Amino acid sequence: MTAIHWKRQQPRSLRHGMELCLEHARVKANASVDRIADLMGLANKWVLYKWMESGRLPAVLIRPFETACGIDYVTRYLSHSARKLLVDIPTGRKATGRDINSLQASFAEAVAVLLRHYEGKTPVDETVAALTGVLEELAWHRAEVERRAAPQMDVFEEVTDE
Repeated sequence: MTAIHWKRQQPRSLRHGMELCLEHARVKANASVDRIADLMGLANKWVLYKWMESGRLPAVLIRPFETACGIDYVTRYLSHSARKLLVDIPTGRKATGRDINSLQASFAEAVAVLLRHYEGKTPVDETVAALTGVLEELAWHRAEVERRAAPQMDVFEEVTDE
C-alpha cells in the first residue's frame, strides 16, 4: 500500500472532503467515527453518518469536525469552490531542504498530470486539483519570504528575565 501525501490531496466535493478528513483521522490518529463524533460533542455517530450521506455538514460544526480529524479538507473544498486559493498564515521561519524538495516534487507531479491531461488521460478535476495544490504551496513560500523580509515581533515568544 502506498503512502498518502495528505498535503497534496484536494477534495472534489463537500462529501469527498468529509471522507478525506475521516480517512486522515483513521490513518494518522487511529480515530474511529465514534471518536470523531465524541470529540465534536455529538450524541452519536449516526448524526455524522447522516451528514456524510447528505453532504450537509452544519457550518458551525466545520471547525470542530476538522479539529477532531486533524486536517481541513472541508474548508479547502469551500475555498476552492469559491475560486479562492487557501494559503497557511506565514510564520517567517526559514525553509528547510525538505520544504524545497516537497515544492519541487509538487511541481513535477503537477506538470506530469498536466501533460497527461492534454493527452486525454487525466480528468479535469484531477488536473485542477494538482495545479491548485502547487499554486497554494508556492503562494505559501512567497508569503514566508515576504514575512522574513519584514519580521514582526513574535507575540508568543517566551520572555526570560536576564
